[in-house]
Amino acid sequence: MQIRASELDAQLARRLLPAYVIHGDEPLIALEAADAVRAAARRAGYAEREVLEPARGYDWSEFTHAMASLSLFAAKKVVELRLPGGKPGTQGAAAINAYCERPSEEQLLLVSLPRLDRSSQGAPWFNALARIGAVVDIWPIERPRLPAWIAERLARQQQRASREVLEFIAERVEGNLLAAHQEVQKLSLLAPPGELSMETVHAAVASVARYDPYDAAEALLGGDLARYTRIIEGLRAEGEPPTFVLFVICNALFALQEGTSERIFNRSLRRAVEGAAQRFSPRRIARAIAAAAAVDRAIKGIAAAEPWEAFLRLGLNFAGGAKA
Repeated sequence: MQIRASELDAQLARRLLPAYVIHGDEPLIALEAADAVRAAARRAGYAEREVLEPARGYDWSEFTHAMASLSLFAAKKVVELRLPGGKPGTQGAAAINAYCERPSEEQLLLVSLPRLDRSSQGAPWFNALARIGAVVDIWPIERPRLPAWIAERLARQQQRASREVLEFIAERVEGNLLAAHQEVQKLSLLAPPGELSMETVHAAVASVARYDPYDAAEALLGGDLARYTRIIEGLRAEGEPPTFVLFVICNALFALQEGTSERIFNRSLRRAVEGAAQRFSPRRIARAIAAAAAVDRAIKGIAAAEPWEAFLRLGLNFAGGAKA
């Protein structure tokens, strides 16, 4: 079966499965999901834990042995298989398939790996794990959901905040969920339970936001000029190559002009393209593409303008939301 991270606790409360696969793009949520599986296993009597992290030349008979052997001191065991490269190779796939044919009630297999593409998720070894266990899909917290995520974390520590305060925190931690988690925890140490004031949060929460070019394109197409400006300035400060920023923005603008989001692989940006189709006229889109061409000339040194200033002018001329 395939489940979301938000559904994992409920599934673990019903019963433990022989295998859990955690894969995705957000390290904090993946870590918390793995911790939830470990905690449920401990409560169920899985007292021993063995961690395997195969590298090049790994002898997969060690995995087979780990899944077959029991400790003299513990009746049940959790075996963690960490695949940072995402694929176990031919021998590893065969070993995993062999275990899935005869899973043991005394063993629980916990597999951690980065997000796999669709073709890799169709591999027999992956499907075998999904057949006997649960595949937990880990997705990043997208910007519109971030204030609600922060509010939920604050509630765990008996704190709450207004929408304005939540938006302020989100602006400071966007794109850096692990740091966001740490900043929220910091508030539990610096402020008492109850309502958090803007003054308290402003003094306590550091600016740890990290952005990528897809965030800039999403903000541009969403008509959020303040966020677009903040992201462009952030990318500039982080030393992001302006050429790649322009590539991502142009790709989004051309997709918008063509009326299709199929060329967009980033999930949030794809939705932004689809939503912008109803908000921007063909004339405004054409002007934005012309402004992007001016950014290209600035990057190449053909125009006298500074590239990052040209990005800001593009946003000023395009992001507004009204048809024209």
